[in-house]
Amino acid sequence: MDQVERVGRFIAARYPRARIAIVAGSTARGQRTRSSDIDLLLIDDDLFADDARASEAATFEFEGEIFEVFAYTAEGFETWANRGLAQYRPVIVHMLMEGVPVRSGPGLDDLRARWGAVLAAGPTVEDRETRFRRYVITDLLDDLQDATDPLEQQVVAGLLFERMAELMLLANGQWIGSGKWLPRRLRAWSPERAEQLSAPLLAGDIPGFAARVGEELELAGGRVQAGFVR
Repeated sequence: MDQVERVGRFIAARYPRARIAIVAGSTARGQRTRSSDIDLLLIDDDLFADDARASEAATFEFEGEIFEVFAYTAEGFETWANRGLAQYRPVIVHMLMEGVPVRSGPGLDDLRARWGAVLAAGPTVEDRETRFRRYVITDLLDDLQDATDPLEQQVVAGLLFERMAELMLLANGQWIGSGKWLPRRLRAWSPERAEQLSAPLLAGDIPGFAARVGEELELAGGRVQAGFVR
């Protein structure tokens, strides 16, 4: 990672009290692009001095780079990490586990041991949640198969890919993601299933995409429609 010195100067200027600092995202992976920012996770109980805040998500420009900062007290990290788990998208936990520490203060090893076990265990999804997701997919699939307007087809197909990919992951004990992270997590779990779902969509083959969604829906338990109570 070629940004360590700049990150150190930024922390010293903006968050000098941070005992734990982790660079995540494309910078940590060595996959930066021209538009990449620097994702930075900070944890310290004294992070905000005399301020009563427990968390802060903020964007800064520093030395020509954009920093996306996720800063927490220990209690704040716990709160927001659990919110991410409840949504099946534990973003800051992934940052903690997958990022590169630039400040490895006391407690980092314990944090990683605890939250690493949580990530490895995967999400726990109740049957009602799964049934609701199948209901939504059933409705979208019917809309797609009935649609004749090209714009409507594209919009519904995009939504259907997201909902189906999420269900595929959750039904197989995998965490989901949003935006670009959803296809990345799908490919990481099963490159073959990801290709089978995405190939017809990328080719503009709406009937083929709808057919594949129907097959994946059956693997996840099938259609849910009449009799479902929301």
